[in-house]
Amino acid sequence: MRAYRLIKAKYADNPLDPQGAKLYGGRWNSKGVAAVYASDSIALAALEKLVHLHRNDVLNHFVLCEMTLKDDAIMTLAEDALPKDWRDDPPPSSTMAIGDEWLASDESLALAVPSTVVPQQFNLIINPNHPGFGKLEKSLTVESFVFDCRLAK
Repeated sequence: MRAYRLIKAKYADNPLDPQGAKLYGGRWNSKGVAAVYASDSIALAALEKLVHLHRNDVLNHFVLCEMTLKDDAIMTLAEDALPKDWRDDPPPSSTMAIGDEWLASDESLALAVPSTVVPQQFNLIINPNHPGFGKLEKSLTVESFVFDCRLAK
């Protein structure tokens, strides 16, 4: 499976760095727990980034990272395992607990979870502490990415 991650260009030298998620937390990880977020399509990666942007003058400061994960390295969170509040904003502690538990288990390299933005598509939570994490860097490509300026309107 191909996975995509949009990051600020200034972080292009280390595109799989989990420190941002560790520092701030996310929907599927608590502060202090390292994780790398990616999406199953470029379009979803773009939407996921756009919902978090507060200034439209930064639309041209990104790079797109593409990586390949083996299907058997991805565990999918079953729909019936999602808590009722999984789409709440800000992210609820229930989803963070699920992600933290999975990250601590080292059960798989990635966990596929539905996107809150487009629930029919998946985001991937990648475990930087999993033994297979280093193999991702071998499949990684990084290229410039510029959002269409009309998205800033």
